[in-house]
Amino acid sequence: MKKFILITLTVFAITNLSAQKKYAYAHHAGTFAGSDKVTVERVAFKNQYQMEVVGNLFVPQSIDLSQKHAAIVIGHPMGAVKEQSANLYATHMAERGFVTLSIDLSFWGESAGEPRNAVSPDIYAEDFSAAIDYLGTRKYIDRERIGAMGICGSGSFVISAAKIDPRIKAIATISMYNMGNANRHGLNHSLSLEQRKQIIANAAQQRYIEFEGGETMVAGGTILELTPESNPIEREFYDFYRNSERGEFTPKGASPERTTKPTVTSNIKFMNFYPFEDIETISPRPMLFITGDQAHSKEFSEDAYNRAAEPKEIYYVKGAGHVDLYDRLDMIPFDKLDSFFKEYLNK
Repeated sequence: MKKFILITLTVFAITNLSAQKKYAYAHHAGTFAGSDKVTVERVAFKNQYQMEVVGNLFVPQSIDLSQKHAAIVIGHPMGAVKEQSANLYATHMAERGFVTLSIDLSFWGESAGEPRNAVSPDIYAEDFSAAIDYLGTRKYIDRERIGAMGICGSGSFVISAAKIDPRIKAIATISMYNMGNANRHGLNHSLSLEQRKQIIANAAQQRYIEFEGGETMVAGGTILELTPESNPIEREFYDFYRNSERGEFTPKGASPERTTKPTVTSNIKFMNFYPFEDIETISPRPMLFITGDQAHSKEFSEDAYNRAAEPKEIYYVKGAGHVDLYDRLDMIPFDKLDSFFKEYLNK
């Protein structure tokens, strides 16, 4: 088979619901930790493409279900699943009184979609709106008080959804990646136009192979082992996705070689993804952009903040890198998220 080149600056991971483990991590990670203050239920619903979206619904045990409550939809890092970071945020925000729903984006985790690991930013955004459909039809949820939160790549997907779904009343992003710019230009515009064209050309040729029954090709994602040549960003992601005390696990029937990889032919769809175009039209709904002041990805939060209209805020976590905000309980600013959503969802 011809050798293909894929330059990707994002991290992809996949897991399953059965990995309900608890670990004590030296740097205060809490990826798999649960809570005795919250009831968790696996739920499933259809998006408008009639694809099943699976989520975990977190309900505070202290609330009165005969009353109406505020809710928050939470999306996982691009290529990860709800158990990796999204459930952690959902648990802690539910402890603070919100009903929360973490979802697996289509093609990942327990949600439907073939081939697995496919990239479809339009469907990803639709999954957020489908989650609003689900929450807004629960008797104990106030339809006018539903917000959304996106971690890493999901930050760009929730923005894309919010531009055309005014039911999302408040939007927060954490360690956001603009998946369009990351693939078109690379971090700090490190990807040349010729390299971009080569990626697209290679993917186009791979389509012939798969159309004729050849194996679906995957690439990119988290490296499988560290080498002396591994760069700091690769090491940062490796320490989460390949660390059994943080975010690593492989779903049943899958191999580690494929569990963090997007399909080559679909990943180029990000080249046509422009989530920050018209971001100002989300106003007057509020936006909060949270990023580490040491994060390699902070350029995306800063770009979105500069383009957005008021009310908006960018919040820097001192000393935090990109992946730190996935699971570092000593760094994630839950108080800030709590005050933001309580203010704007009128809780």
